Amino acid sequence: MATSCSSRLSKCVKQHYLDLPQGDKVQAMYIWIDGTGESVRCKTRTLDTEPKSVDDLPEWNFDGSSTYQSEGSNSDMYLIPVAMFRDPFRKDPNKLVLCEVLKYNRKPAETNLRHSCKRIMEMVANQHPWFGMEQEYTILGTDGHPFGWPSNGFPGPQGPYYCGVGADKAYGRDIVEAHYRACLYAGVEICGTNAEVMPAQWEFQVGPSEGINMGDHLWAARFILHRVCEDFGVIVSFDPKPIPGNWNGAGCHTNFSTKEMREDGGLTYIEESIEKLAKRHDYHIRAYDPKGGLDNARRLTGHHETSNIHEFSAGVANRGASIRIPRAVGQDKKGYFEDRRPSANCDPYSVTEALVRTCLLGEEGEEPVEYKN
Repeated sequence: MATSCSSRLSKCVKQHYLDLPQGDKVQAMYIWIDGTGESVRCKTRTLDTEPKSVDDLPEWNFDGSSTYQSEGSNSDMYLIPVAMFRDPFRKDPNKLVLCEVLKYNRKPAETNLRHSCKRIMEMVANQHPWFGMEQEYTILGTDGHPFGWPSNGFPGPQGPYYCGVGADKAYGRDIVEAHYRACLYAGVEICGTNAEVMPAQWEFQVGPSEGINMGDHLWAARFILHRVCEDFGVIVSFDPKPIPGNWNGAGCHTNFSTKEMREDGGLTYIEESIEKLAKRHDYHIRAYDPKGGLDNARRLTGHHETSNIHEFSAGVANRGASIRIPRAVGQDKKGYFEDRRPSANCDPYSVTEALVRTCLLGEEGEEPVEYKN
């Protein structure tokens, strides 16, 4: 099993230094999404006092030419703090600071999809849109081979691994447990976790989160998972189809509801939203992975608990449909629906914005509507 050299450094020696008093100073780790739209970057600065909210955090900058976000001749990019979490690695009073990225002209960077999402969420705030996202991921060695898989072969067929227990079924539970506790410490709205169908594949769930908080908390959870895996010397992959062939892919199923859907008779509003989604399938496919649907084309084949990328479908308790209505929702006539199309490497801001645009703002057509200020 290939692991990083850094993971073999003595953690006891490191802990000696982390136990040293830091006085009144605070370490704030600024986090942002880079030009790939998938990877996160981070750097740390010292603050004189503990910030109580994002309003207490200063703007910062970075070299965008090294993150696929600008040219070297005009490389400074702005980091605008938008969400703050407790730091589970350095512990209190230190902070994790999620940031939006602005270009030199103070306009959003191309991969800053939060800026638009926030505006759309503010337009429908009175409907209280709730989201819950189920983030699947795969643990890999540093050589790209799935964690725990035989070096020159494959494990046994899928079947015993989903929610599995035992050394021959659950690959890498230490990472999962560490990540879960770190998210709880940080204040991330994580609500569960389980082993997935493919060995070395897991899932955690974030939500219910309202509006823009969904994207903020999922990105924070992803960053924490990257850092936990770094400590263990392995890699987390959000690739939607990390292993070709007869193995499940990885998605980010998104549960969605509004106040009306959650109240008595809400199934009517759920069905209306599904009808709107059926007419805008191609738009959502483009919004549901960073490559405009190309990544999802490897996953949404109609097999391995997925719908076909070229067809829209919906059904009660149907995991092979584009949209699933949970059985309990069908019985209670209220609740939420699950969009099973988003890929594991989707941008949650893009996914949640698309759902609101179609279901709540009633948009139609292949392109998002541009609203005047």
